[in-house]
Amino acid sequence: MSQPMPRMNLAGAVDLSTLRAPSPGGAPGAAPGAPAPGAPGATVPGPLVTDVTEQTFGALVQLSSQVPVVLELWSPRSAASAQLTEVLEGLAREYGGRFQLAKADVDAAPQIAAALQVQSVPTVAAVVAGQPIPLFQGLYPAEQLRQVLDEVLRLAAENGVTGVLAGEEEPLPEPEEPPLPPLHAEAMEALERGDLAAAEDAYRRALKENPGDAEAHAAMLQVQLLQRADAADAAQALAAADAGGAGDVDAALTAADVEAAVGDFGAAFARLLATVRVTAGDERERARQRLVDLFEIAGPAHPDVAPARRSLASALY
Repeated sequence: MSQPMPRMNLAGAVDLSTLRAPSPGGAPGAAPGAPAPGAPGATVPGPLVTDVTEQTFGALVQLSSQVPVVLELWSPRSAASAQLTEVLEGLAREYGGRFQLAKADVDAAPQIAAALQVQSVPTVAAVVAGQPIPLFQGLYPAEQLRQVLDEVLRLAAENGVTGVLAGEEEPLPEPEEPPLPPLHAEAMEALERGDLAAAEDAYRRALKENPGDAEAHAAMLQVQLLQRADAADAAQALAAADAGGAGDVDAALTAADVEAAVGDFGAAFARLLATVRVTAGDERERARQRLVDLFEIAGPAHPDVAPARRSLASALY
C-alpha cells in the first residue's frame, strides 16, 4: 500500500480529452452556463455518490470544474473493491458534498480504465478542474483516506474549485415486475374483460398444477365472492338478513358477501360471527367456513382480521 502523497498538483496529469465532453470556452471541462468555477460555497446540483460510464464521463469532467471528484475504479471481481467502496461512500456522506464520489466499473468501462492507465483494482484518482490526479491503489484505512481527501480539497481550493454538492439522490430505476405465471395471466385477462367464470376456471387449473399456490387460492376465493355478490340484490340481501336474524344462515351468508364485496369486511365478519354463535352442526360450519374464506380474501394485514379470528376462536371453544 502506498502512502498518501503530502502535496499534489496538476502537472503531468493524464490526457482525458478523448473522454471529456467538448466545452465552448471557459475552464477545462466547464459546463456551459455553469456558475463561475469554484465560487465559494456555491451549491451545485448532484448526488454525493454516483456511478459513471463511458457515456457519462464527460459530465463528470465538467462537474469537476465546480466540485472535486474522487473517482474509484473498481471491478465486481475484486473483493477489495467492495470493501473500499463501503468506506468511500461513508466518507462521501461525512464530507457533506465537498466532493463527489464517482464509481467506474473497469470491466464495463475499459476506455476510462485505459485513459487513467489503471493497472489494478481498486484504483482511486481525483478529477479537479477537468484534470485527473492519481491517488492510490488498493485498500486504505479511513483515517489515511481522510488525509488524502483533505489534500484533494486543498488542491481543489487552490484551483478555485470549492463548490458543494446539493446531495440529491439519483432516481432509482423502477423495479421490473416479474411476469405472471401463465394461468394467473389468463385469469387476469379474463377479469379485465369481465368474465368471472373464466377467471375462476384459470385459478382452479393453477391450483391443480400447484396446490400450494396461495395467491391463486386467495384470488379464486375473491372471484367466487364477486360471482355470489353479482348474483344477489344487495338491498334485498341485507334486508332479508336483518329480518331473519343471525340464525338465518342463508340470508347471513348472502348479506356478508354483499358487504365484503364492497370492502366492508368488518360488517361481514360481525354478521358471520353472530351466526356462528347461535348455530350448531352443519349450519355453524357453513358460517365458519365462509368467515375463514373472507379472512383469506381480506388478507392478514387487514385491521379487522386478527380481532375477528380471536372472536371466532372464542365462539367455537
